[in-house]
Amino acid sequence: MLNYHTHTHTHKNLVGRAEKALIMAFNVAFLSTLLILSVVFSPGNALSLNYYDKTCPTAESIVTNTVKTATSRDKTVPAALLRMHFHDCFIRGCDGSILLNSKGNNKAEKDAPPNGSLHAFFVIDSAKKQIESVCPGVVSCADILAFAARDAVVLSGGPTWDVPKGRKDGRTSRASETTSLPAPTFNISQLQQNFRQRGLSMDDLAALLGAHTLGFAHCSSFESRIYPQNSDPTLNPTFADRLRSLCPVNHKAKNLGSANDPSPTTFDNTYYRLLLQQKSLFHSDQALLTNPKTKGLVYKFASSHKAFTEAFVHSIIKLSSITGGQEVRKDCRVVN
Repeated sequence: MLNYHTHTHTHKNLVGRAEKALIMAFNVAFLSTLLILSVVFSPGNALSLNYYDKTCPTAESIVTNTVKTATSRDKTVPAALLRMHFHDCFIRGCDGSILLNSKGNNKAEKDAPPNGSLHAFFVIDSAKKQIESVCPGVVSCADILAFAARDAVVLSGGPTWDVPKGRKDGRTSRASETTSLPAPTFNISQLQQNFRQRGLSMDDLAALLGAHTLGFAHCSSFESRIYPQNSDPTLNPTFADRLRSLCPVNHKAKNLGSANDPSPTTFDNTYYRLLLQQKSLFHSDQALLTNPKTKGLVYKFASSHKAFTEAFVHSIIKLSSITGGQEVRKDCRVVN
């Protein structure tokens, strides 16, 4: 029979081994998670809210004033800048790769079909030129685009937020990589996978698609929902008729399309209310109603502008914090 002290000592050893095993297992799992996150988020470029406080304190105000001036002349600028930032962040992180020009045999992201309608690059160029005259070689083009996207939302009547700073600019931009952008034809599973690969949740998906409250969509992005007639039972029939009148069958014009919602220059929650009326443009929008989690968020955001804007701010900060660049470009259109 075991002596009580011997039994206790043996029990302590067993518990000690078990604790060590658990700690090792936890450490392995934790390190694995960190490894995955490092691939997704590339935290080598640590961001901070006061990154330019001493080196270029006027950077954000310069960008804000530039965006304001451009918007006063063209009301479509905010939607363009917000979309530009999204498309930048979804490929190689928020590294300004969307701003690079094609060169030689390399076709850049901006010249790929999904980005063919992007515009307002001149806003970033103008802000960069002004900042370079004050703080040369300090502020990245990726940060300027992140500031501009925030200003675009604010100038459209949306919320504001403190943009984390310190992104670096990437040296690579390939049109072929734009196939990884979420497509307007995606179903909910494809959207979930696409966002998950970037460390974004279903909550982020539901909130960030609300950016479709701004802007204009070309016929090519939603024609599969209106032709042939009655091909999409999730589309309101009267709304479908209206879209067909805007996008006649076999049309050749490249500039035909529809505003994303009746108030395409106002950042509001109309997008979600239209979803519930089956009046969304994209299949990927309507897909939010095919999943219990995102469907619940659509109802929540449709009934509360505050809930939407708070969720959007949380998610866009998360998205814009995915980094991946290596330098601070002197000219946003070319690598140093």
